[in-house]
This record gives sequence, C-alpha cells and structure tokens, in this order.
Amino acid sequence: MMNIALIGYGKMGHEIEKIALERGHCITSIIDTKNQRDFNSDNFIHYTDVAIEFTCPKSAFNNYMKCFERNIPVVTGTTGWLQNIWKIKKECLENKKTFFYASNYSIGVNLFFAVNKFFAKLMNTFNQYDVLVEEVHHIKKLDTPSGTAITLAEGIVKNIERKSFSNLPIRSKRIGKFPGIHTVIYESESDIITIRHNAKNRRGFAFGAILAAEYTQKKTGFLSMDDLLKL
Repeated sequence: MMNIALIGYGKMGHEIEKIALERGHCITSIIDTKNQRDFNSDNFIHYTDVAIEFTCPKSAFNNYMKCFERNIPVVTGTTGWLQNIWKIKKECLENKKTFFYASNYSIGVNLFFAVNKFFAKLMNTFNQYDVLVEEVHHIKKLDTPSGTAITLAEGIVKNIERKSFSNLPIRSKRIGKFPGIHTVIYESESDIITIRHNAKNRRGFAFGAILAAEYTQKKTGFLSMDDLLKL
C-alpha cells in the first residue's frame, strides 16, 4: 500500500484516484489550483510516498520542483514542458531525486511506440515510402501536437535516416471528446501502410500511472515506461 498525493484533479485525476483505491492505496492529498497552500501541509510533506501529477504545461515544472524540495518522488503525464527536462534530469542525477515521465501511460500505447520504432527501422531502406504522424484529441487538450505524437515522431526520426523533425509532418486535430487516436501513415505511389492506436477511455492511462507510481518505490533517477515495461 502506498500513500499517494494527486496534483491536478481533473478527469485524469479522478480516474487515477479511483484505480489507486481499487488497488489498495491511500490518497493522502489532492492539490489543485484552488489549494496550492497544501504543498506545505503535513499530509503532503510527511505522509506522501509519491505524487502523481497531471496538470498543464505552465504549472507542471513548478509542481515538480515543489515535490523535489520536499523529497517526494514524482510521476507525471503532463506534456508541453519539455524545454526544462534537462533541469529535471540534472536534479535526478545530482540530488538523487525520483522522477517518472511518460508522454502516455497506456500500456497499449507504449507497445505501439515499440512497434513504431521497429517498423521505422524496416522502412529505413525503402525510400519510396514517405511518412507522417496524425493525432486526434478532445477539444480541451492544451498542447499541440500531443506528447504522444512527438514520441512517435522521435521513434521515426531516430530510425529513418532520411527523416528529421523538419520534414516529418505531424497533423493535429481537436474534435469532440476523443481521449486520443494516434496514427502513423506510410505512403508510396503503390500503397498505404497504417499503424494506429485508438484509446477507448482514460482508464488505460490512469492504470499505467498507478503502475508507474508503484514502480518508483525504493528507486531514484529519471524513469520511463521503457524501464517499467522492460521494452
């Protein structure tokens, strides 16, 4: 059993809380925009084993640093803040902090990432195929493109020599209430090859975040889903 603090209490925060309780964990603190002072509460400082953070890009980094100041491990799924990722990695290396980051916590998506990298390696020598990434999310998603789309693009760029971020299109759409559809499309004059992940709901993301929180126990450093799933 772990004592978990939730930072951010939107739809993802509620789903994480539900699964945490199902797995026998305790929610010791819930911190959102209206109760920032609770970063200084006894419950947060003295009775928290790990903080799970799902907020927005503009507040995420400060939330991480507040946790580090109190020596609390962080699991985060917030995207759009990666210009400061080097500072987080430095904290983990020099000050033995614990930080788990994933652009997407769905186990299915992370298997999709692995397939994407493998397929990109296969496509490296087939110059007749061009490639693009497409993502569709609900209208309230703040960052564009999604962190998942960027991770897919990274997997392609690292494995196809003719591709870089400057010549790899990422199409982003914000429509309705979709929790996330990500598609990688290879096209030649003769055919189209498509690999896709379609999220049905938020439960898969929340479940992965709880698994990540459990994984941080007695660990330090910068951690990812590759570590958790041994991909």
